[in-house]
Amino acid sequence: MATLPVPLHAWSEHQVALGLPPPPGTRTPLPVANSTKAFWFTDPNAYPAPDEGSEGPLTSDADICIIGSGVTGVSAAYHLAHAFSQDENLVAELKRPVKAIILEARDFCSGATGRNGGHLTPDKWSDFVRLENERGLDEALRTLAIERHTADELIRIMGQSGKADYVDLTHGGRLILLFSDEELAKVKANYEASKAAGTNMTGVSWLSKDDVWKQYGAPYPAVFIPGNNLWPLKAVGVLYQLAASASSNFFVDLHTHTAVTAITPISLSNASSHGPFPRRHNLTTPRGQIGCSYVLHATNAYVSHLLPHLTGPSGVVPTRGQVMAVRAGVPADELSAAGGIGNEGLEYWFPRPVKNPAEDAPLVIVGGGREVTQPGFEFYETDDSVVNPAVGKALRAFLPAAFPEKYEEDRAPELEWTGVMGYTRTGDPFVGRVVDSSRGDTAELDGQYLSVGYNGHGMPRAFACAEVVAGMIVSDIRKQKWEPPNWFPKSYLTDSPKPVS
Repeated sequence: MATLPVPLHAWSEHQVALGLPPPPGTRTPLPVANSTKAFWFTDPNAYPAPDEGSEGPLTSDADICIIGSGVTGVSAAYHLAHAFSQDENLVAELKRPVKAIILEARDFCSGATGRNGGHLTPDKWSDFVRLENERGLDEALRTLAIERHTADELIRIMGQSGKADYVDLTHGGRLILLFSDEELAKVKANYEASKAAGTNMTGVSWLSKDDVWKQYGAPYPAVFIPGNNLWPLKAVGVLYQLAASASSNFFVDLHTHTAVTAITPISLSNASSHGPFPRRHNLTTPRGQIGCSYVLHATNAYVSHLLPHLTGPSGVVPTRGQVMAVRAGVPADELSAAGGIGNEGLEYWFPRPVKNPAEDAPLVIVGGGREVTQPGFEFYETDDSVVNPAVGKALRAFLPAAFPEKYEEDRAPELEWTGVMGYTRTGDPFVGRVVDSSRGDTAELDGQYLSVGYNGHGMPRAFACAEVVAGMIVSDIRKQKWEPPNWFPKSYLTDSPKPVS
């Protein structure tokens, strides 16, 4: 059995490092301009164009300004579009459509969404024992329910829009490799607790070392769960098109290469009246000012650039992740279509679907390796224009070590890139109104919302979190009481008490 190139059982040290104070003067900067190129940007026909709305006149006035064009920001636009599509009373009052704008510092979907591994697999038990002990059974079950909701909805949308093939939606499942007896015991305990709570375990298979070796070519025990993968950037592009075409009652514009550098309040005495949308905020960009009534921060790792109180472990810690695309050493018929994770979820991989018979072997996306940088774990690293050589060395060796007969040790990746994720101490995203308890007067935060901090696990959660925060904005506009959906974890809310893990 080959020695794995990454240390095992690093998660406890990871959480300790995550809780340490940030380096002096650490305010998250804007994204760097010259980021590495992710595989997901290799299709020149993806829509919208990477630089959509980067030139020409700037939309200078909007009802709702969304900062960030990843899965959160675009999903929010999608949910807003559908909420207002049937709101004839509001449109009659306005005598125009509800106006939204999406602002992006770089190319469309160029943050973590356009740089991740493409997994869309709802969790069935991870950390269930701790969550049940700390937060109760109902909340633990909600942390699973939100992921099922996200996956089900995205699969439904891609299918109904005829875009499943376009986004390479696959259902190969997920193989969870268990590299030690300790990891096996922990996963088994969470599985049993989740199963006892009523979680549907259809399709889950526990596999011995011999089973895994025969079926997948790895010398470790494992558990297989149903799961999906897709082309994340294309999926977000589909959501944008659906939002833009949903209804004549809603208009959304997109401006890339338009970083928001500051948000300043507009006093009520100076606010221009737009029916139920008094303009409360001025957004400063290099291209000019934008007046807004509502602001949604969908900036994930970069949120503290505009909201400094979210700097450090009590907020969102920017964390650089590394990914590469490498060819397998065997043809597709000798390699499972299942994606996988291992080492407490710190490593992940999945084979891309083979569409060209001339391909000698599938292209495989593999990411992780941050634990080789202990004690730093790439926390507070925001430069995704470079790769970390130590992480790259570990990733090159990981698949050949885990699957010794399926990958070649000396095969160079075809692409290697980095991206910046947002981590929180609790493992929960922050969803809801912007709250800053350190301020005496928070009137200038009225109308500001956020959904950020997905801990490298945004694909199964961000779409649904965006649905929730869009619902909050709609309820505020309609002056209705907002109620959380039954699948949404209340611990995610910005005004809920935050447990320390």
